[in-house]
Order: sequence, then C-alpha cells, then structure tokens
Amino acid sequence: MNPFEFVIAVLFMVFAFTIIRHKLGIPVRSMREMRGDLPVNDAENARLRGQVQQLQDRIKVLERIVTDRGAETAAQIEALRDRDRIAEEDQA
Repeated sequence: MNPFEFVIAVLFMVFAFTIIRHKLGIPVRSMREMRGDLPVNDAENARLRGQVQQLQDRIKVLERIVTDRGAETAAQIEALRDRDRIAEEDQA
C-alpha cells in the first residue's frame, strides 16, 4: 500500500464515521462534552439554577392558589382589611 492509498483509506474512514454519527443523531457538541473538551461555565450554571428555583417557587404559590378553595384566601383578605382599618384608626 503506497502513501496515496493510505491517505484515501483514512479519508474514507473519517467520512464513513461522520455519516454514521450523523445517522445516529450524535451532534459534534455532545461528542466534545463526552470527551471533556468544553469548559464548564459555573456562572451560567448558577444563574440558571437560580432561575429554576424562582420558577419552582412561583409554581408552588400557583398550586397553593389553585388548590385553595377560596376560604383561606377570603380569610387572608379580610385579615388584611382589618389590619389596614386598625392602622388607619391609629393614625387618626
């Protein structure tokens, strides 16, 4: 096998593996991540974790509002009105 045939064989193998990787749906980025070539962005991860925590807190509040049958909400509103009324009387 002469050097020209060797180069052609290597190029053919690279081409074949690229086609196989594409058919399997493995993107180049995930291959780099598996090898550990990409740097880890801790600041971005921390920001995204904070956003996820905020969204989870909001979902908890919304679930509580939806499942509350209105009795507790009405009682809380009345308690706030009473508190405001008492505060106004204290100022007068």
